Amino acid sequence: MLPPMTTPQAPLHSGHGAKTTAREAIGKRDLSGLTALVTGGHAGIGLETTRVLSDAGATVIVGARTIEKARPALAGIARVEIDALDLFEPASIDAFAARFLESGRPLHILVNNAGIMAPPLARDRRGFESQLATNHLGHFQLTVRLWPALGKANGARVVSLSSRGHRRAGVDFDDPHFERRAYDKWVAYGQSKTANALFAIALDARGEAHRVRAFSVHPGAIITELMRSMSDEERRVAVAAAESEVSGLKTVEQGAATTVWCAASTQLDGMGGVYCEDADIAEAVPADFPEPRGVRPWAMDPDLADRLWNRSEAWTGARFSA
Repeated sequence: MLPPMTTPQAPLHSGHGAKTTAREAIGKRDLSGLTALVTGGHAGIGLETTRVLSDAGATVIVGARTIEKARPALAGIARVEIDALDLFEPASIDAFAARFLESGRPLHILVNNAGIMAPPLARDRRGFESQLATNHLGHFQLTVRLWPALGKANGARVVSLSSRGHRRAGVDFDDPHFERRAYDKWVAYGQSKTANALFAIALDARGEAHRVRAFSVHPGAIITELMRSMSDEERRVAVAAAESEVSGLKTVEQGAATTVWCAASTQLDGMGGVYCEDADIAEAVPADFPEPRGVRPWAMDPDLADRLWNRSEAWTGARFSA
């Protein structure tokens, strides 16, 4: 059982908001000499995250499934390294982590950014549903394998990309991989995004004593390649719904702001485990809260986080040892 969270799930009133850009969120923070890793850091908000961290002085390793696709997107960005990483393939994750650890470098910032949304039912080699396998388990395995480098940083942050989609579903511990229940791509997406938030809680509880802090992030509604599995009608409906909200659609620059804020802002020094949005800590809201903002109870429960962590160790074979 995890101890209670040490950081309140309540806004800091950071001075930022829905329209804050990643460059505004990082401000004048100097990341010279630090090493960051961004999964999927060659497209969408991942690319903007890579660019802003690099411009602040960090060396950024981009984990990409297809290096040939990533290379032209990252051309011209200073201090960027690209390495092969397929979060759907456990062997690829282990090989990537082994190569990084062999370099002997500390890892100061890990941004678990890559993901998929609402594809047809697919399973990895282990039989695990693709969204939970890619969005959560792939990043879980990667983070555990990279623990020695995170600990070596003497002050590291891990940012887990969740989504307001977490409100669609908690983690179904009885049938997480849709072996008995009918597959619903949006329920599966919501489950994976809840898992991302619970992962940050469990990692932060384990990492705090070692100065490794973790956060989960809702980036906002943004038109990116993440929508590639959606039909034209689904995209139209999603865009219209986002545009009707107070904050509306975000640009890519605005969508990367909360990630960058969690990765680098001094406002979060000594904090962790919380779900963030609009470059601030999000409000904790009840299950039936009618608005799309805030974090629901099933995504901020330490007991559920610990249960998911233990189950994830069993599923992946990646066991945490401080």
